[in-house]
Amino acid sequence: MTSSNDARSASASPYRATGSLRGRTILMSGGSRGIGLAIASRAARDGANIVLLAKTGRPHATLAGTVHTAAEQIEAAGGQALAVVGDVRRDEDVAGAVAAAVERFGGIDVVLNNASAIDLSTTDTVDMKRYDLMQDINVRGTFLLSKLALPALRKSDRAHILTLSPPLNLDPKWAGRHLAYTMAKYGMSLTTLGLAEELKADGIAVNSLWPCTLIDTAAIRNMPGGEAMVQAARGPQIMADAAHAILTGGNLAGPSPAGAGVPSGNFYTDEQVLAAAGITDFRPYSLGAAEEQLVPDIFL
Repeated sequence: MTSSNDARSASASPYRATGSLRGRTILMSGGSRGIGLAIASRAARDGANIVLLAKTGRPHATLAGTVHTAAEQIEAAGGQALAVVGDVRRDEDVAGAVAAAVERFGGIDVVLNNASAIDLSTTDTVDMKRYDLMQDINVRGTFLLSKLALPALRKSDRAHILTLSPPLNLDPKWAGRHLAYTMAKYGMSLTTLGLAEELKADGIAVNSLWPCTLIDTAAIRNMPGGEAMVQAARGPQIMADAAHAILTGGNLAGPSPAGAGVPSGNFYTDEQVLAAAGITDFRPYSLGAAEEQLVPDIFL
């Protein structure tokens, strides 16, 4: 279901698209809720096909929404949806999702690496199971989904891999604050850097997207102090609009791989993308806090 905050943010969105994802097929990891579902729902308004690979097939004890309720929301928004219950850490589940997307929709145009685990513990306190979880979902999952989708992406005339990961900011403070998580997120970003170079000749654009401010998500709310933190956050619609602008070409500058209509090898922020689309006032995306009260996101 759409929360009142999501609905308010979507209705107030200042973004005006200049391109469409109608008929395009997006394979997304995660997407049962939060930023991933917001991106999928925005694409669905164009009439896109969305394949969601997510673990939550049944209601979670503390997290709202399942892959099935997400699919219902996508179809209500105007798209077609295929819910695939699976784990991005399992090779066979990822291969099955790729095969299901091709069988149902005839191909794949976009891979969206959205699934991610977060733990901001210091090295002394981080549990090694959580460390392994972040490495497996964030780094390995991003690499694996991108890898297995390549044969299908090469057949698309507008192929794109978009990963929700930060710029590779080597200021030591980020590694010093939460080394385990920083390594996991930077591993996702290194996948963007490497694939953008590797796939130039294939016409596959590869980029990353990261928010400038904290975004209201269930993952943040479930962290210690999270309910208070999200009062100074923006809604996920800002990331949905930015992802849409990237995937439809927007007005972004930069070199494009052969055959691709959008730049490749970039680490975009939501504000950067939407500013290129002509937006100068980001207040409609806020959940109520003044701009100067918003919490900046990490890694920037």
